[in-house]
Amino acid sequence: MISRTAKLRSLALIVAIVLLLAAFIFVLARSGPLAPILVTVTEVSSRPITPALFGIGTVEARYAHHIGSTTAGRIARVLVEVGDLVKSGQLVAEIDPVDLDQRIASLDAARKRGEALILTAEAQVKEATARSNFAASQSQRYAQLFAAHSVSAEAADGKRQEQLVAESALSAARAGLDAARQDLSRVDSDRAGIVEQRNNLQLLAPVDGLVLTREAETGDTVVAGQTIVQIIDPGSLWLNVRVDQSRSAGLKAGLPATIQLRSSAKTTRTGSILRVEPVADAVTEETLVKVVFDPLPQPAPPLGELAEVTVALPELPAAPVIPNAALKRMNGKNGKNGVWIINNKNKNKKPTMAPVQVGETDLDGFMQIIEGLADGDQIIVYSKSEISEGCRIKIVDQLVKENKGAK
Repeated sequence: MISRTAKLRSLALIVAIVLLLAAFIFVLARSGPLAPILVTVTEVSSRPITPALFGIGTVEARYAHHIGSTTAGRIARVLVEVGDLVKSGQLVAEIDPVDLDQRIASLDAARKRGEALILTAEAQVKEATARSNFAASQSQRYAQLFAAHSVSAEAADGKRQEQLVAESALSAARAGLDAARQDLSRVDSDRAGIVEQRNNLQLLAPVDGLVLTREAETGDTVVAGQTIVQIIDPGSLWLNVRVDQSRSAGLKAGLPATIQLRSSAKTTRTGSILRVEPVADAVTEETLVKVVFDPLPQPAPPLGELAEVTVALPELPAAPVIPNAALKRMNGKNGKNGVWIINNKNKNKKPTMAPVQVGETDLDGFMQIIEGLADGDQIIVYSKSEISEGCRIKIVDQLVKENKGAK
């Protein structure tokens, strides 16, 4: 027969085992694989948002002037260096004129000779005019004498012939004068053309600007149109920005933009869209936008520097808004967007996946929901681990990260 002490010991052992088993199950249910998943939730509410576009741009010069000769030749001298500031009309380079100066001198001498020929022709015209007038008066007088039978017909005809000869000589003198004047005009035109050609060999800065490049040196031979010096207007710098075509709806001139240059990433600068280019990049599927600084940074950034540009689009009407962290991909449903929604009618608050159609997103990480949610719906934003349909969850205010380095 079992003693009373043995029975008590057996009973105590059974109670201990039951308590340990209950404690194990409790711990398993609280912190083990059977434990509810910790989640943070938010309530859907409608409000307007201001969407924004992000793009990468490069600093470019709106006005760049490529200074070169209009004719082929050898560079006599280049008077500026890269980085120099120049004034409008300042001489920056010169092409060797070769024989142009001698040709101008030759035409100057030809002009003086032409002026002398004009003086000679004018004197001949005066002389011929005097002879013609005298011959005309003599012809008229002899015609009157012939009418009075004082001279013979032969004498009157002789004077008439002298008048015709004098008039022909006057016409020839006048033609000579016109030819001399035409020759002088031709010499003047030739000289003006060569002087213009000579002046074009002196390359002048068209505007106040900055020398960006020096692409040829003294002694180099260049062809017509080849750039020798490139000058930009430092006050005309802008950004050539590329943005995703699929999100470029609503872009227009005048929209504000924030700019972060790579050389000063901690400084945010302001600007605005000057224009949206009418031709997009079909290869990269990007829309090109010109953004101007307001005001221009000082010192001016170098051309080609990269910049991160954010363009604020017009505010959208109020609609249900959720954090973009709450958006998930629905498995087995063609990869549609969805969110984990908590049905308040269910006492256990089991999560279910609700498909949604998303709209625009703002810079604060909120996106509008076009279809699938309504104001007041409770959705899961973050979870401690992966969530499945109908799993047990526990709502907390904040998820605490585990310290993996703790011992």
